[in-house]
Amino acid sequence: MLTQRFPFLLPLRRWQRRLFFYVGMWLDRRRYARGMRGERLPYAVFSASNALYNPNTGFDMVYQENKVFNLKVLAKKLDGLMVQSGETFSFWRVAKGADKHTPYREGLVLRGGKLVVAPAGGLCQMSNLLFWVFLHSPLDIVERHTHRVKTFTTPEGMPEGVDATISEGWLDLKLTNNTDFAFQIGIDFDETTITCTLYADKQLLTEYEIESRDAAYVRRGDVTYQEANIYRNGELLYKNICQMGFEHEEA
Repeated sequence: MLTQRFPFLLPLRRWQRRLFFYVGMWLDRRRYARGMRGERLPYAVFSASNALYNPNTGFDMVYQENKVFNLKVLAKKLDGLMVQSGETFSFWRVAKGADKHTPYREGLVLRGGKLVVAPAGGLCQMSNLLFWVFLHSPLDIVERHTHRVKTFTTPEGMPEGVDATISEGWLDLKLTNNTDFAFQIGIDFDETTITCTLYADKQLLTEYEIESRDAAYVRRGDVTYQEANIYRNGELLYKNICQMGFEHEEA
């Protein structure tokens, strides 16, 4: 790649990608969710929690503290966000302006299959959690990407193959509300956990069950991949394939 031969061009390339990224959204004729509501809608659709701190990254815990700081900065733009009928949720349409007044700190990001330190590191924990919650609703997946390399075990309570990595200018998480319901995102923190809840203006009549089927580890040369099919209420949503970045036990 040109930027590998001439690294000084990388900032320009990133600027170019971000420009095309957001211009593309401006031209795609989707209505993106941006409205906020202070009071939460009356019906809780689904809620999930994650631990905030991971002591097993091999990096100084200051980057975990920075990650939590970044998550809280982003949460100010997410908590109360409405996804009305016909609107599309885009992770980056929300996240790109969240640090306007309070800059993100350096945290851990996955690049080239390795954890490195970079500004705004750790935001993929929010995209993963949001995606898991959204799967328990009738929202339709428009764009979602798996982590190329799996570096940590799957959080407790989540099936294999459910994640959503993001990279500004390259990868987004998008879901569209093609129903007549209005949905709202709620984000809460305590000292050790982050909780995401999806609310609705009316009671949903359908409950959503997410399954990971046919999970297997496949060896290709010196690399091991995890493959799994993800189903929602018996319907195949996508096939997930990612490289394993740590030792594992086969089921």
